[in-house]
Amino acid sequence: MSLATAAHATSTTLEVHGWWLASRASGLVALVLITISVGLGLAMAGKVMRRPGLSRRLLAIHEQTALAGLVAIAVHGITLLGDPWLHPGVAGVTVPLAIGYRPAGVALGIIAGYLAALLGLSFYMRKRIGARLWRKAHRATIVVYLLGLGHAFSAGSDASAPLFRWFAIATGVPIALLFLFRLGAARRSSRRRQRAAGERPPAAQRRPVHPVPATEEV
Repeated sequence: MSLATAAHATSTTLEVHGWWLASRASGLVALVLITISVGLGLAMAGKVMRRPGLSRRLLAIHEQTALAGLVAIAVHGITLLGDPWLHPGVAGVTVPLAIGYRPAGVALGIIAGYLAALLGLSFYMRKRIGARLWRKAHRATIVVYLLGLGHAFSAGSDASAPLFRWFAIATGVPIALLFLFRLGAARRSSRRRQRAAGERPPAAQRRPVHPVPATEEV
């Protein structure tokens, strides 16, 4: 094969499959970034690592990978619009079940993208929505990971690749353990608060503290 023929074949391949390859790559990058962000979030919430100053660095990485994951998700959907074979249209990548190709699997990815954007950007709205409510809502990030993984396996081109399956196992098991540890830590904290509240007498039974008169000797 001459160099001209090889160059023409490569150009044709990129023209036909270039958008699909870009969407495939950005989807994998998005899944890796979301996995890292969710894993770090669970580790910090469960207080697995308590070295001085480490939590601040982990928080920065957690935030940056979450934002980078959102960008990768957007690129994943936008580049898919140019795929000449799939040709999903705007509705196909933004509306669940609107696409003809594996609609349920694609819907999982669309819902995961919306939820990731909602939870990721809510980080900058904590003061308005309240830190307590934000923390409760932020626990749903594990759902983003599960939806993304379900999307990759049910609609992704690499679902049958051994390397991808090993990645899913190697990251899924630690995340599952961190999630269970986080639930256990939350229950232990709740029990401690309940015990502390039970040991305190009701407000009506507390003896009032009267100020000592100035003329009385102590």
